[in-house]
Amino acid sequence: MAGTLTSIRLDTQLADEAAKVLGVKTRTEAVHIALREVVALKRFKNLMKKNAGKLRFAGYRE
Repeated sequence: MAGTLTSIRLDTQLADEAAKVLGVKTRTEAVHIALREVVALKRFKNLMKKNAGKLRFAGYRE
């Protein structure tokens, strides 16, 4: 994964707790996972909003 070294102010207790909950070793890994999750959630919400009531899920009310 390519990246740029960036300096940010971080709540270290929160970052350490996130790393523990996520089962990763570093704060950097925890931040990357959190960022991916936020992006995925936003994309999912946008998809659901765009297709509200138009999507069918297999196995649901067959």
